[in-house]
Amino acid sequence: MRVIELESIQRTFDPAEAIDVMRQALVSQARGECDTPMPMHLSIPTEQAEVHIKSSYRQGGEYFAVKVAAGFPRNLERGLSVGSGMMLLLSAETGQPVALLADEGFLTDARTAAVSALMTRELGRTDRSLGILGSGIQARLQAQMHAAVLDLSEIWIWGRTPERVESCAQDLRELVPGVEVKVAATPSEVARNTRLIVTATAARRPLLSAADLQPGTHISAVGSDTPGKQELDPDLLERASLLLVDSPAQCERLGELQHAVHLKDVAVEAGAFCDAPVPFDSEGITVCDFTGLGVEDLFIASYAYEKQQGQPESESKSTGA
Repeated sequence: MRVIELESIQRTFDPAEAIDVMRQALVSQARGECDTPMPMHLSIPTEQAEVHIKSSYRQGGEYFAVKVAAGFPRNLERGLSVGSGMMLLLSAETGQPVALLADEGFLTDARTAAVSALMTRELGRTDRSLGILGSGIQARLQAQMHAAVLDLSEIWIWGRTPERVESCAQDLRELVPGVEVKVAATPSEVARNTRLIVTATAARRPLLSAADLQPGTHISAVGSDTPGKQELDPDLLERASLLLVDSPAQCERLGELQHAVHLKDVAVEAGAFCDAPVPFDSEGITVCDFTGLGVEDLFIASYAYEKQQGQPESESKSTGA
């Protein structure tokens, strides 16, 4: 089994390619080609931590994947990364492990941002201003991924901790050079200044309502992935001219849809929209509810592994396990 380290994964990772790979993942899922079970969640109360375990297999595919991603917020006090994780690719023919991607959670974070940017592109958005609620690694990756599909001129960012927000703003100025980065005092200030917003927080109470938004606003909500989490007021989903979900069942249990279950029958699966777009009012509010799918992990892990083919073995480790 090949063990591939984070540095090697990042060296061959291309945001534009990742966005296209995520389109393939969502469309395959929507077509019923994939066996993607509901995630398994572990809670570690003493550390206020949560662990997500996801998996998937595509019919006829060479691999199946198992992913572990964890969030340990107290790691900030330890000088460690809050997020961690790994992805395991196994042979769909023999069940033998093929590669362990020791990505430290990078691929999970990257595929999450790539899916948001993908739907921005699929919806035909041409925004030059991006709003981000949150100041963690997801905020940084969302900016980079959206810069790959939009000609951005400014980014508005908000977060609860001023020091972390300022640090994130400084990083964004380096990651997306030439784009003006502005710090907002409230989520509603972000909404007043942009019609394209990504919410990437661990909030358990709504940060935005329909009254905060301008006509034609699109929101990608990626923070709600566990029962009890919530970034958007249900009235916002009710007012949406198009409500997209990565998985109807998963969003009903884990996403924003858990707080507006009565809308499950009007929600449109994101992969189905990519495959065959449905008409919607572009002057209305559009929302994507993302909970993160195991099929995304399968496709991004397969992509990252295939990118390593031809790379020197010295950049990874081998094990007989």
